[in-house]
Amino acid sequence: MPKKIRELKAALRKAGFERIRIRGSHERWIHAELPELPITVAGKDGKDAKPYLEKLVSDALQKLKDKEQEDEPT
Repeated sequence: MPKKIRELKAALRKAGFERIRIRGSHERWIHAELPELPITVAGKDGKDAKPYLEKLVSDALQKLKDKEQEDEPT
């Protein structure tokens, strides 16, 4: 079962992404550690997320996690 748009937004917010722009139903999210990877989330909160959007968000969260692990001192 696909995730809802609101679940993706909550995951982005929890990871530290900030909503920088809204135009209609499109929201632009960006993280200070990943400025090269802005994410556009389109759709109303109650709608099912498209598979490509779920993958994009999960890939971004994984990159952020990997980057944080690289920055940790050993």
